[in-house]
Amino acid sequence: MEKVISCFKKSPDAVARLICFPWAGGGSIHYARWGNVLTSSIEVFAVKLPGRESRAKEPFFENMQQIVDEVIGVLLPVLKEKPFALFGHSFGAFTGFAVADALKRRHNLEPVHIFLSGASAPYSETRTKAPKRSELSDDDFLKWLVSIGGTPPELLANPEVLKLFLPALKADLHVVENYRCHQPDGPLLCCPVTCFDGKEDVPHDLRAWKSITSGDFTVRMLDGAHFYLKESNNEKTILDYITKQVETSEMDYL
Repeated sequence: MEKVISCFKKSPDAVARLICFPWAGGGSIHYARWGNVLTSSIEVFAVKLPGRESRAKEPFFENMQQIVDEVIGVLLPVLKEKPFALFGHSFGAFTGFAVADALKRRHNLEPVHIFLSGASAPYSETRTKAPKRSELSDDDFLKWLVSIGGTPPELLANPEVLKLFLPALKADLHVVENYRCHQPDGPLLCCPVTCFDGKEDVPHDLRAWKSITSGDFTVRMLDGAHFYLKESNNEKTILDYITKQVETSEMDYL
């Protein structure tokens, strides 16, 4: 499991787990460190995709099914042990949703809460008509990266580092841009769903996510652009909210 999951703080007595999915081109470290911040009742598992970190020599995944199959193949036994919640930002919101959908359909397993951030629902018109960024030239791609913010200027100014960074980012965007998902005829899940977003980010169709669940649906808008969640104040707000919701869900689950 350590090949696919980063866990900085193992908490065997935790009552629930939070499974976190990286943004496009991202690694597992940002979320893994949440395990050192959250209450000991929640153990954090951060998904580590091929082509980066300790898996740098592995080829990138080419489609969403590969991600779903690997994550479920590794996590299924532990997901059956205790309640779990899912968190994903941007590309991670799509992978988190795809995993939740497959868990329900294949194994009748459902998270106690899904937290989705910085992304339109995959079947929304906003998403299906979005331009394919992964097909841009490197120069145009970098201009787009600068425009959405969140990428350190020193990284953008370092060609050698960019050579390592761009392939993973483009590979992940290729996956999500070719991910096809039809709007469900009825709710797929019954757990609560919360959507976060930055107020200064490009508009996302968050409301379209409501159709995936018959449970409570909440939208939380926070100050900032696409990577608003990297701001310390916003991160604290998100983690406090996750803690409250998951701990409340644990009581309902039990």
